[in-house]
Amino acid sequence: MKKLILASGILLLWTATACQNKSKQNSGNLENTELTDSSVVKITPEYAKGFKVTYTNRACLLDIQDPQNEESQSFHYALVPRGAEVKDIPSDYTVIETPVRSVICMTSLQLSNFIKLGELDAVVGITSTRHLFNKEMNERLKTGKTHKIGIEGNFDNEVIMSVNPDLILISPFKRGGYDALKEVGIPLVPHLGYKEMTPLGQAEWIKFVGLLLGQEDKANEQFAAIKARYNELKELTEDVEKRPVVFSGEMRGGNWYAVGGKSFLAQLFKDAGADYFLKDDERSGGVTLDYETVYSQAASADYWRIVNSYQGKFSYHTLKEEDTRYADFKAYKDKGVIYCNMREKPFYESMPTEPEVVLADLIRIFHPQLLPHHQAGYYELLK
Repeated sequence: MKKLILASGILLLWTATACQNKSKQNSGNLENTELTDSSVVKITPEYAKGFKVTYTNRACLLDIQDPQNEESQSFHYALVPRGAEVKDIPSDYTVIETPVRSVICMTSLQLSNFIKLGELDAVVGITSTRHLFNKEMNERLKTGKTHKIGIEGNFDNEVIMSVNPDLILISPFKRGGYDALKEVGIPLVPHLGYKEMTPLGQAEWIKFVGLLLGQEDKANEQFAAIKARYNELKELTEDVEKRPVVFSGEMRGGNWYAVGGKSFLAQLFKDAGADYFLKDDERSGGVTLDYETVYSQAASADYWRIVNSYQGKFSYHTLKEEDTRYADFKAYKDKGVIYCNMREKPFYESMPTEPEVVLADLIRIFHPQLLPHHQAGYYELLK
């Protein structure tokens, strides 16, 4: 009888800690078994296309793939309760114990998720600190709670090993020099929020980080608020009679860099009640154009979106000094340049988790009568 009671107690302890320490679970085989207990706090991507979560009786299976390319390499992880011995994990899944206690972030976009969740204690390493605005993270760097690990292509493996994170978040489809990191034996987990093609899809990666940290409740609540406000704002522009045309980018090294018509930015302009000048372009990533091509399609556009890190006061005069041809655009002549200076605004550090603020900025510019009292968060008309 005592053995039976002991066995029951062990089973109860196991079920209470399984899958993010959130719920009790039924016994059974891993294969084809879904969690059915209503007390489980689940992460279910709604807009994000880059990650999928499957709940089994003993683990959370996490599948990651480039949302812009279904033929790209995929990555597979099994999230298991810390300290538990779980068998029957599929052979192509890397086991990660959760909740994850310490992480290295390779990009500001990744960091934005931790900032939004209020979980900066988990971030023990970052790469660039250029234009880092967050006071708490700057204090962590100052006191040595978070370390600089070098820059892409030149990481300091000794520093990485000294902080010994549970995992490192990477951007595998960028030139990051990650091969050298494989030598340290720390799991490299892709964070592909930057590849999402919609603002809400990008913001939803906060759920991905919440899943790793065992903060599903908080992540779901944060995203629900973001989604509600974004969609509320989006509805304001559904019946606008005039949709202004907007283009984006600048000349760099003889080329004009923009993004395609299936991109995150094109969707953002559409939701704000405007038409992107490349809206019919089928590409979702970066597009390199010559000046003549841009001018032929955007000469009469109403607005011109520019994001840079100009040191000093950026103005129409500055823009014309960079290239006298800029003054030929209607958006230049009519003072329709939409501007964000990354030296002054935490663009990559917080913008990914605040698409509703960005959308409101653009609506205020394109259709000022719809949001007459909105205070700009990131974008303003250049003065």
